[in-house]
Amino acid sequence: MSAAWRWSGPAAAMVFVAVLVGFGLALSGYSQVFHPVAVLGAKGVPHALGFNVLGFVLTGALAAAAALDLRRRLPEDAGWPLRVGAQLTLLSALGFAAMGLLPLDPEDLDNPASSLHATAWMLWWVAFVPGALLVARGLRGRPAWRLLARASAVAALLVLFVTLLAVELMPAGVAQRLGYAVWLGWLWMVSRSPRA
Repeated sequence: MSAAWRWSGPAAAMVFVAVLVGFGLALSGYSQVFHPVAVLGAKGVPHALGFNVLGFVLTGALAAAAALDLRRRLPEDAGWPLRVGAQLTLLSALGFAAMGLLPLDPEDLDNPASSLHATAWMLWWVAFVPGALLVARGLRGRPAWRLLARASAVAALLVLFVTLLAVELMPAGVAQRLGYAVWLGWLWMVSRSPRA
């Protein structure tokens, strides 16, 4: 079982990239640069259910496993910032999975279905940013965890930047994928971080 935990973060990253590329190639006219990821799982889009299950729900479940693994491996003397941070990163993973359960409606971006999808997306980043910052703070001063502490702080700031500012500086599709890449890279590092 420990080997499965150890690979949950890398598996989340590999599954998401493979699904995003594969379903993107299968959808005529789809641009990885200009279109949001959620278009692949939007209502009425061919193979939307498959993308939502694999791209969002499975990736989110694997991300949740990585966050649970981090929580399970916290040092015994971990204080509340580290524990709360780990919980928030778990909540972020669940928000990511929820995007697949609450697909976007491309015909009406203001209707309740699209609003619920947007809420799940907000949960993903709003939980991750403070969660990763708290993980960074909680791991400070622990030499074995130094790399993850630094990576957590950098990932939190990059996701915040990409979510709030980068959309003004680059195509929205690129900005969104950059944010997801940072998050998935962080999950990879979580899974490969120190173990008892």
